Amino acid sequence: MQAGADRRAFLRGVAAVVSAASCANTSEAQSDKTRLILLGTGGGPRPRKASSASAQVIICNNTAYVVDCGNGVARQLVFADVALRTVRHIFLTHQHSDHNADYGNLIWLAWAAGLATRVDAWGPPPLAKMTRLFFEMNAIDIDGRIANEGRVPLLPLVHVHELQAGGLVMRDENVRVTATLVNHPPLVPAFAYRFDCADRSIVISGDTTRSDNLVKLAQGADVLVHAVLYVPALDRLVARVPNSTALKASIMANQTSVEDAGRVAQAAGVKTLVLSHFVPADDPEVTDEMWIDAARAHFRGSVIVGKDLMEI
Repeated sequence: MQAGADRRAFLRGVAAVVSAASCANTSEAQSDKTRLILLGTGGGPRPRKASSASAQVIICNNTAYVVDCGNGVARQLVFADVALRTVRHIFLTHQHSDHNADYGNLIWLAWAAGLATRVDAWGPPPLAKMTRLFFEMNAIDIDGRIANEGRVPLLPLVHVHELQAGGLVMRDENVRVTATLVNHPPLVPAFAYRFDCADRSIVISGDTTRSDNLVKLAQGADVLVHAVLYVPALDRLVARVPNSTALKASIMANQTSVEDAGRVAQAAGVKTLVLSHFVPADDPEVTDEMWIDAARAHFRGSVIVGKDLMEI
């Protein structure tokens, strides 16, 4: 009887060791996988309860590549359990406030949270001027924390690269990043970015009308995150504001309908289309199924309705 009990105890111990090893291997595999987290999926600068402003992060080998910095991006990274000190590169698609409002704040707050390594920022002009003026505006806090808290100087960590045209943006040991010009009037230039990692390729459209340049950039990509407009709901959206006529004309001239996003994804041959930067972002009459059905009318791959903090 005792021998049988001892054998059962031994087998339970072996099983526990195997299970622990399996969990460790799974954890290691997950850490090696390139992760895409949608930090903010709402379109437009108006703060909302339902969704944050445009931002996403691509994580590879514990290095964070942030694309767009809408309001609250630093807090969204914290909610996503992404350590702010791991931010190494920041990419802005264009200079609209729902994409750049917290650009400076992200760098500043990451530094306050322990960032002590180089950060490279990429995007259209006047990115260098924006960066300089932001640090000037907050010099009293930055200088005080350096003097009183023993922090490394912040300004030498930040390296700004202004982009004027498409092509290769940067390459490091984790990823190759390329960009293309997209059409988002009146802002010129505006960019979409492609991230080619060892295990997958991810394209972020930024804000744009239907774009042939984007189709070329996204050829064969695993994931395309595309900003989308649901045209039948536009009148309800603009009815909330006094400048409704001008706002509607502007949105129609610089955004992509969800149907056209499906067409772009199909033409590019991407595997998964992720809908994001929703316009409208908080209309209860527009359901997830309506977004999906509109995209699937023209795209045969997988369609995902993006949500804040969703990992893909």
